[in-house]
Amino acid sequence: MIQVCFGIYDKDGRYSKFAGITMASIFENTTSEVTVNILHDNTMTMSNFEKFVYLAGKYGQQVKFYNVERICADKINEIKTRFPQVLSHRVTIGTMYRLLITDIFPETIKKIIYLDSDMIVNLDINELWKIELGDKALAAVPESQADTSFFKQVSRVHHLISSEKVKYEDYFNVAVMSANLDKLRAEKQTLQRGMEFVFDTPECVAHDQDILNYCFGNDYVHLPNRFDRFITSERAEKQLVRNVIYHFTGSNPTMNFRDPLNRLYFQYFEKTPWFNADALGRMYDGVRQIQHECQTRALWLSKVMAGKQRAFFTSQSNLNLLKRAFSVENSEEIILSNDKNSLQNLIHSIKKSHGKKLYFIVTGNFQFFRAELTKAGFVDGKDFVNGTIFLSEIQGVPMNSYPLVKAM
Repeated sequence: MIQVCFGIYDKDGRYSKFAGITMASIFENTTSEVTVNILHDNTMTMSNFEKFVYLAGKYGQQVKFYNVERICADKINEIKTRFPQVLSHRVTIGTMYRLLITDIFPETIKKIIYLDSDMIVNLDINELWKIELGDKALAAVPESQADTSFFKQVSRVHHLISSEKVKYEDYFNVAVMSANLDKLRAEKQTLQRGMEFVFDTPECVAHDQDILNYCFGNDYVHLPNRFDRFITSERAEKQLVRNVIYHFTGSNPTMNFRDPLNRLYFQYFEKTPWFNADALGRMYDGVRQIQHECQTRALWLSKVMAGKQRAFFTSQSNLNLLKRAFSVENSEEIILSNDKNSLQNLIHSIKKSHGKKLYFIVTGNFQFFRAELTKAGFVDGKDFVNGTIFLSEIQGVPMNSYPLVKAM
Protein backbone atom coordinates (compact mmCIF):
# COMPACT_ATOMS: atom_id res chain seq x y z
CA MET A 1 0.00 0.00 0.00
CA ILE A 2 1.41 3.38 -1.05
CA GLN A 3 1.01 5.99 1.68
CA VAL A 4 0.65 9.62 0.55
CA CYS A 5 0.25 12.61 2.86
CA PHE A 6 -1.00 16.21 2.58
CA GLY A 7 -1.09 19.01 5.15
CA ILE A 8 -4.13 21.29 4.88
CA TYR A 9 -4.98 24.58 6.56
CA ASP A 10 -8.11 25.93 4.87
CA LYS A 11 -9.29 29.16 6.44
CA ASP A 12 -11.77 30.09 3.68
CA GLY A 13 -12.65 26.58 2.49
CA ARG A 14 -11.07 27.17 -0.94
CA TYR A 15 -7.71 25.46 -0.39
CA SER A 16 -8.84 21.84 -0.06
CA LYS A 17 -9.65 21.59 -3.76
CA PHE A 18 -5.96 21.97 -4.63
CA ALA A 19 -5.12 18.86 -2.62
CA GLY A 20 -8.09 17.18 -4.32
CA ILE A 21 -6.68 18.00 -7.75
CA THR A 22 -3.33 16.49 -6.78
CA MET A 23 -5.15 13.41 -5.46
CA ALA A 24 -7.04 13.00 -8.73
CA SER A 25 -3.78 13.16 -10.69
CA ILE A 26 -2.31 10.42 -8.46
CA PHE A 27 -5.33 8.14 -8.81
CA GLU A 28 -5.57 8.64 -12.57
CA ASN A 29 -2.00 7.50 -13.19
CA THR A 30 -1.57 4.42 -11.02
CA THR A 31 -2.97 0.92 -10.68
CA SER A 32 -1.37 0.57 -7.23
CA GLU A 33 -3.36 0.79 -4.02
CA VAL A 34 -3.00 4.20 -2.43
CA THR A 35 -4.03 5.58 0.94
CA VAL A 36 -4.13 9.38 1.10
CA ASN A 37 -3.57 10.69 4.62
CA ILE A 38 -4.80 14.23 5.21
CA LEU A 39 -3.33 16.18 8.11
CA HIS A 40 -5.85 18.92 8.80
CA ASP A 41 -7.08 21.17 11.58
CA ASN A 42 -10.41 22.63 12.63
CA THR A 43 -10.62 24.65 9.39
CA MET A 44 -11.60 21.49 7.49
CA THR A 45 -15.28 21.79 6.55
CA MET A 46 -17.70 18.89 6.38
CA SER A 47 -18.30 19.67 2.70
CA ASN A 48 -14.59 19.30 1.89
CA PHE A 49 -14.35 16.21 4.08
CA GLU A 50 -17.15 14.59 2.07
CA LYS A 51 -15.57 15.56 -1.24
CA PHE A 52 -12.28 13.89 -0.27
CA VAL A 53 -14.14 10.72 0.69
CA TYR A 54 -16.12 10.78 -2.56
CA LEU A 55 -13.00 11.29 -4.68
CA ALA A 56 -11.13 8.40 -3.09
CA GLY A 57 -14.18 6.14 -3.39
CA LYS A 58 -14.62 7.03 -7.05
CA TYR A 59 -11.21 5.47 -7.75
CA GLY A 60 -11.51 2.62 -5.25
CA GLN A 61 -8.77 4.16 -3.09
CA GLN A 62 -8.62 5.09 0.58
CA VAL A 63 -8.43 8.39 2.46
CA LYS A 64 -7.77 8.93 6.16
CA PHE A 65 -8.00 12.11 8.23
CA TYR A 66 -5.88 13.27 11.16
CA ASN A 67 -6.80 16.41 13.10
CA VAL A 68 -3.41 17.78 14.14
CA GLU A 69 -4.98 20.33 16.49
CA ARG A 70 -6.22 17.42 18.59
CA ILE A 71 -3.37 14.95 18.11
CA CYS A 72 -0.51 17.46 18.44
CA ALA A 73 -2.12 20.28 20.42
CA ASP A 74 0.98 21.08 22.48
CA LYS A 75 3.30 21.24 19.48
CA ILE A 76 0.85 23.31 17.46
CA ASN A 77 0.63 25.79 20.33
CA GLU A 78 4.43 25.86 20.58
CA ILE A 79 4.76 26.62 16.87
CA LYS A 80 2.16 29.39 17.05
CA THR A 81 3.86 30.89 20.11
CA ARG A 82 7.46 30.61 18.93
CA PHE A 83 6.72 31.34 15.29
CA PRO A 84 3.70 33.69 15.10
CA GLN A 85 4.39 34.42 11.42
CA VAL A 86 2.40 31.29 10.54
CA LEU A 87 -0.76 33.07 11.72
CA SER A 88 -0.44 35.89 9.19
CA HIS A 89 2.22 34.86 6.66
CA ARG A 90 1.41 33.86 3.08
CA VAL A 91 2.85 30.44 3.93
CA THR A 92 0.45 29.13 6.58
CA ILE A 93 0.79 26.83 9.54
CA GLY A 94 -0.36 23.99 7.28
CA THR A 95 3.16 23.83 5.86
CA MET A 96 4.46 22.96 9.32
CA TYR A 97 2.30 19.86 9.63
CA ARG A 98 4.88 17.84 7.71
CA LEU A 99 7.17 18.23 10.73
CA LEU A 100 4.68 16.33 12.90
CA ILE A 101 4.32 13.13 10.91
CA THR A 102 6.27 11.02 13.41
CA ASP A 103 3.82 12.11 16.13
CA ILE A 104 0.79 11.28 14.01
CA PHE A 105 1.34 8.00 12.19
CA PRO A 106 1.48 4.65 14.01
CA GLU A 107 4.74 2.70 13.97
CA THR A 108 3.16 0.19 11.57
CA ILE A 109 3.58 2.84 8.85
CA LYS A 110 7.25 2.83 7.89
CA LYS A 111 7.30 5.11 4.86
CA ILE A 112 5.26 7.95 3.43
CA ILE A 113 5.28 10.31 0.45
CA TYR A 114 4.56 13.89 1.49
CA LEU A 115 3.23 16.23 -1.20
CA ASP A 116 2.32 19.89 -1.25
CA SER A 117 -1.11 20.68 -2.67
CA ASP A 118 0.16 22.56 -5.72
CA MET A 119 1.39 19.44 -7.54
CA ILE A 120 0.19 17.50 -10.56
CA VAL A 121 1.46 13.93 -10.43
CA ASN A 122 1.57 13.19 -14.15
CA LEU A 123 3.27 9.83 -13.66
CA ASP A 124 2.73 6.64 -11.70
CA ILE A 125 3.32 7.49 -8.03
CA ASN A 126 4.70 3.96 -7.63
CA GLU A 127 7.84 5.13 -9.47
CA LEU A 128 8.61 7.38 -6.53
CA TRP A 129 7.41 4.92 -3.90
CA LYS A 130 9.76 2.13 -5.00
CA ILE A 131 12.91 4.26 -4.65
CA GLU A 132 14.78 2.85 -1.66
CA LEU A 133 15.81 5.23 1.13
CA GLY A 134 18.19 2.85 2.90
CA ASP A 135 19.32 4.49 6.14
CA LYS A 136 18.40 8.01 4.97
CA ALA A 137 15.53 9.91 6.56
CA LEU A 138 14.35 11.63 3.39
CA ALA A 139 14.44 11.66 -0.39
CA ALA A 140 13.85 14.94 -2.21
CA VAL A 141 14.83 16.95 -5.27
CA PRO A 142 17.56 19.61 -4.90
CA GLU A 143 15.91 22.96 -5.50
CA SER A 144 18.54 23.96 -8.06
CA GLN A 145 17.33 20.97 -10.12
CA ALA A 146 13.62 21.53 -9.51
CA ASP A 147 13.79 25.22 -10.38
CA THR A 148 16.25 26.35 -13.05
CA SER A 149 15.95 29.97 -11.82
CA PHE A 150 17.06 28.97 -8.30
CA PHE A 151 20.38 30.78 -8.67
CA LYS A 152 18.41 34.04 -8.82
CA GLN A 153 16.71 33.22 -5.53
CA VAL A 154 19.72 32.26 -3.43
CA SER A 155 19.12 35.32 -1.26
CA ARG A 156 15.90 33.64 -0.12
CA VAL A 157 17.91 30.87 1.53
CA HIS A 158 21.24 32.64 1.77
CA HIS A 159 21.72 32.04 5.46
CA LEU A 160 21.84 28.24 5.33
CA ILE A 161 24.04 28.38 2.25
CA SER A 162 26.33 31.28 3.16
CA SER A 163 26.82 29.88 6.65
CA GLU A 164 27.84 26.60 4.95
CA LYS A 165 25.29 24.58 6.84
CA VAL A 166 23.96 23.31 3.50
CA LYS A 167 25.71 23.35 0.14
CA TYR A 168 24.00 25.24 -2.67
CA GLU A 169 23.69 22.07 -4.76
CA ASP A 170 22.24 20.10 -1.83
CA TYR A 171 19.53 22.47 -0.59
CA PHE A 172 16.29 20.62 -1.34
CA ASN A 173 12.68 21.52 -2.02
CA VAL A 174 10.17 19.99 0.40
CA ALA A 175 7.13 19.96 -1.89
CA VAL A 176 7.83 16.33 -2.79
CA MET A 177 9.45 14.10 -0.18
CA SER A 178 9.66 10.41 0.48
CA ALA A 179 10.15 9.90 4.22
CA ASN A 180 11.61 6.98 6.17
CA LEU A 181 9.45 7.22 9.29
CA ASP A 182 11.54 4.84 11.41
CA LYS A 183 14.62 6.98 10.75
CA LEU A 184 12.67 10.19 11.44
CA ARG A 185 11.35 8.74 14.70
CA ALA A 186 14.96 8.11 15.75
CA GLU A 187 15.85 11.70 14.77
CA LYS A 188 13.22 13.53 16.84
CA GLN A 189 15.88 15.40 18.76
CA THR A 190 17.51 16.44 15.48
CA LEU A 191 14.18 17.82 14.25
CA GLN A 192 13.68 19.68 17.53
CA ARG A 193 17.14 21.27 17.21
CA GLY A 194 16.29 22.27 13.64
CA MET A 195 13.07 23.93 14.78
CA GLU A 196 14.90 25.76 17.56
CA PHE A 197 17.54 27.00 15.11
CA VAL A 198 15.04 28.34 12.55
CA PHE A 199 12.74 29.83 15.19
CA ASP A 200 15.73 31.74 16.59
CA THR A 201 17.20 32.74 13.20
CA PRO A 202 15.19 35.46 11.41
CA GLU A 203 17.41 35.08 8.34
CA CYS A 204 15.79 31.70 7.69
CA VAL A 205 12.67 32.68 5.80
CA ALA A 206 11.73 29.36 4.20
CA HIS A 207 10.51 28.05 7.58
CA ASP A 208 9.68 24.32 7.39
CA GLN A 209 11.96 23.91 4.37
CA ASP A 210 14.87 25.47 6.23
CA ILE A 211 14.19 23.25 9.25
CA LEU A 212 14.36 20.07 7.19
CA ASN A 213 17.41 21.27 5.26
CA TYR A 214 19.16 22.21 8.50
CA CYS A 215 18.53 18.66 9.76
CA PHE A 216 19.04 16.57 6.62
CA GLY A 217 20.42 18.79 3.83
CA ASN A 218 23.77 17.03 3.95
CA ASP A 219 22.43 13.49 4.19
CA TYR A 220 19.43 12.55 2.07
CA VAL A 221 18.60 10.70 -1.16
CA HIS A 222 18.77 13.06 -4.13
CA LEU A 223 15.78 12.38 -6.37
CA PRO A 224 15.82 13.00 -10.14
CA ASN A 225 14.24 16.33 -11.05
CA ARG A 226 11.34 14.64 -12.81
CA PHE A 227 9.82 14.16 -9.36
CA ASP A 228 9.56 17.92 -8.72
CA ARG A 229 9.59 20.25 -11.73
CA PHE A 230 8.67 23.89 -11.21
CA ILE A 231 6.13 24.88 -13.83
CA THR A 232 7.98 28.14 -14.45
CA SER A 233 11.08 26.21 -15.46
CA GLU A 234 9.11 23.92 -17.75
CA ARG A 235 7.58 26.91 -19.52
CA ALA A 236 10.91 28.71 -19.79
CA GLU A 237 12.40 25.61 -21.41
CA LYS A 238 9.30 25.26 -23.64
CA GLN A 239 8.84 21.65 -22.58
CA LEU A 240 5.90 19.66 -23.88
CA VAL A 241 3.70 17.79 -21.39
CA ARG A 242 5.82 15.03 -19.87
CA ASN A 243 5.55 12.23 -17.31
CA VAL A 244 6.82 14.25 -14.37
CA ILE A 245 5.49 15.71 -11.13
CA TYR A 246 4.66 19.33 -11.91
CA HIS A 247 4.99 21.98 -9.22
CA PHE A 248 2.54 24.84 -9.84
CA THR A 249 4.20 27.51 -7.68
CA GLY A 250 3.25 31.16 -7.27
CA SER A 251 0.37 32.46 -9.40
CA ASN A 252 -0.03 29.23 -11.33
CA PRO A 253 -2.07 27.77 -12.88
CA THR A 254 -4.01 30.36 -14.86
CA MET A 255 -6.94 30.13 -17.24
CA ASN A 256 -4.81 30.60 -20.34
CA PHE A 257 -5.85 27.37 -22.04
CA ARG A 258 -3.47 27.95 -24.93
CA ASP A 259 -0.87 26.75 -22.44
CA PRO A 260 -0.82 22.91 -22.47
CA LEU A 261 0.24 22.76 -18.81
CA ASN A 262 -2.77 24.82 -17.77
CA ARG A 263 -4.97 22.51 -19.82
CA LEU A 264 -3.41 19.51 -18.09
CA TYR A 265 -4.16 21.05 -14.70
CA PHE A 266 -7.82 21.63 -15.55
CA GLN A 267 -8.18 18.13 -16.99
CA TYR A 268 -7.44 16.82 -13.50
CA PHE A 269 -9.50 19.55 -11.81
CA GLU A 270 -12.51 18.49 -13.86
CA LYS A 271 -12.26 14.97 -12.39
CA THR A 272 -12.82 16.23 -8.84
CA PRO A 273 -16.09 17.00 -7.04
CA TRP A 274 -14.87 20.58 -6.53
CA PHE A 275 -15.39 21.28 -10.24
CA ASN A 276 -19.12 21.98 -10.21
CA ALA A 277 -21.76 24.61 -10.93
CA ASP A 278 -20.98 26.48 -7.72
CA ALA A 279 -17.29 26.75 -8.70
CA LEU A 280 -18.18 28.04 -12.15
CA GLY A 281 -20.57 30.51 -10.56
CA ARG A 282 -17.78 31.84 -8.34
CA MET A 283 -15.56 32.16 -11.40
CA TYR A 284 -18.29 34.17 -13.14
CA ASP A 285 -18.56 36.41 -10.09
CA GLY A 286 -14.81 36.90 -10.28
CA VAL A 287 -15.00 37.95 -13.94
CA ARG A 288 -17.77 40.42 -13.09
CA GLN A 289 -15.60 41.82 -10.31
CA ILE A 290 -12.71 42.30 -12.73
CA GLN A 291 -15.05 44.10 -15.13
CA HIS A 292 -16.32 46.32 -12.32
CA GLU A 293 -12.76 47.14 -11.24
CA CYS A 294 -11.82 48.08 -14.81
CA GLN A 295 -14.81 50.42 -15.08
CA THR A 296 -14.09 51.94 -11.67
CA ARG A 297 -10.42 52.39 -12.58
CA ALA A 298 -11.33 54.17 -15.84
CA LEU A 299 -13.67 56.58 -14.04
CA TRP A 300 -11.10 57.18 -11.31
CA LEU A 301 -8.35 57.92 -13.85
CA SER A 302 -10.55 60.39 -15.75
CA LYS A 303 -11.06 62.29 -12.47
CA VAL A 304 -7.38 62.17 -11.43
CA MET A 305 -6.18 63.30 -14.85
CA ALA A 306 -8.43 66.39 -14.95
CA GLY A 307 -6.24 69.38 -15.77
CA LYS A 308 -3.02 67.36 -15.67
CA GLN A 309 -0.42 66.18 -18.16
CA ARG A 310 1.03 62.69 -18.31
CA ALA A 311 4.62 61.76 -17.43
CA PHE A 312 6.25 58.34 -17.28
CA PHE A 313 8.90 56.49 -15.29
CA THR A 314 10.16 53.19 -16.70
CA SER A 315 13.23 51.12 -17.52
CA GLN A 316 15.03 51.08 -20.85
CA SER A 317 13.85 47.51 -21.43
CA ASN A 318 10.20 48.59 -21.03
CA LEU A 319 10.50 51.78 -23.04
CA ASN A 320 9.13 50.48 -26.34
CA LEU A 321 6.27 48.72 -24.55
CA LEU A 322 5.46 51.93 -22.70
CA LYS A 323 5.42 54.07 -25.84
CA ARG A 324 3.25 51.55 -27.66
CA ALA A 325 0.80 50.90 -24.83
CA PHE A 326 0.27 54.53 -23.82
CA SER A 327 0.68 56.08 -27.29
CA VAL A 328 3.25 58.43 -25.77
CA GLU A 329 3.69 61.73 -27.60
CA ASN A 330 7.09 63.35 -28.14
CA SER A 331 6.17 66.24 -25.84
CA GLU A 332 5.48 63.94 -22.86
CA GLU A 333 8.18 63.44 -20.26
CA ILE A 334 9.82 60.02 -19.80
CA ILE A 335 12.30 59.35 -16.98
CA LEU A 336 14.37 56.18 -17.31
CA SER A 337 15.23 54.10 -14.25
CA ASN A 338 18.71 53.25 -15.48
CA ASP A 339 20.97 54.05 -12.53
CA LYS A 340 21.11 54.88 -8.82
CA ASN A 341 20.18 58.51 -9.55
CA SER A 342 16.88 57.57 -11.20
CA LEU A 343 14.80 57.81 -8.04
CA GLN A 344 16.17 61.26 -7.20
CA ASN A 345 15.53 62.36 -10.78
CA LEU A 346 11.91 61.21 -10.44
CA ILE A 347 11.45 62.98 -7.09
CA HIS A 348 12.97 66.19 -8.48
CA SER A 349 10.71 66.05 -11.55
CA ILE A 350 7.54 65.53 -9.50
CA LYS A 351 8.44 68.48 -7.28
CA LYS A 352 9.15 70.62 -10.31
CA SER A 353 5.78 69.78 -11.88
CA HIS A 354 3.94 71.43 -8.94
CA GLY A 355 1.07 68.95 -9.23
CA LYS A 356 0.45 69.61 -12.91
CA LYS A 357 1.57 66.14 -14.01
CA LEU A 358 0.51 62.59 -13.13
CA TYR A 359 3.45 60.18 -13.21
CA PHE A 360 2.77 56.65 -14.46
CA ILE A 361 5.29 54.29 -12.81
CA VAL A 362 5.76 51.39 -15.24
CA THR A 363 8.21 49.07 -13.53
CA GLY A 364 8.16 45.59 -12.05
CA ASN A 365 8.90 46.89 -8.53
CA PHE A 366 6.22 49.54 -8.10
CA GLN A 367 5.88 48.90 -4.36
CA PHE A 368 9.49 50.00 -3.78
CA PHE A 369 8.99 53.25 -5.67
CA ARG A 370 5.62 53.80 -4.01
CA ALA A 371 7.25 53.55 -0.58
CA GLU A 372 10.06 55.93 -1.53
CA LEU A 373 7.74 58.48 -3.15
CA THR A 374 5.35 58.36 -0.21
CA LYS A 375 8.31 58.92 2.10
CA ALA A 376 9.17 61.98 -0.01
CA GLY A 377 5.69 63.41 0.62
CA PHE A 378 3.91 62.46 -2.62
CA VAL A 379 0.49 60.79 -2.76
CA ASP A 380 -0.37 57.62 -4.67
CA GLY A 381 -3.35 58.36 -6.90
CA LYS A 382 -2.68 62.08 -6.92
CA ASP A 383 0.97 62.60 -7.88
CA PHE A 384 1.75 59.13 -9.28
CA VAL A 385 0.04 55.84 -10.14
CA ASN A 386 1.02 52.26 -10.87
CA GLY A 387 1.12 52.33 -14.67
CA THR A 388 1.32 48.56 -15.09
CA ILE A 389 -2.34 48.15 -14.04
CA PHE A 390 -3.35 49.84 -17.30
CA LEU A 391 -1.46 47.37 -19.49
CA SER A 392 -3.23 44.46 -21.17
CA GLU A 393 -2.28 41.04 -22.46
CA ILE A 394 -2.30 42.42 -26.00
CA GLN A 395 0.34 44.88 -24.88
CA GLY A 396 2.58 42.10 -23.59
CA VAL A 397 1.47 41.86 -19.95
CA PRO A 398 -0.17 38.48 -19.27
CA MET A 399 -3.43 38.53 -17.34
CA ASN A 400 -3.08 36.91 -13.93
CA SER A 401 -6.20 34.77 -13.76
CA TYR A 402 -4.95 32.68 -10.83
CA PRO A 403 -7.33 34.53 -8.45
CA LEU A 404 -10.20 33.15 -10.51
CA VAL A 405 -8.85 29.62 -10.15
CA LYS A 406 -8.40 30.15 -6.41
CA ALA A 407 -11.99 31.37 -6.05
CA MET A 408 -13.52 28.37 -7.82
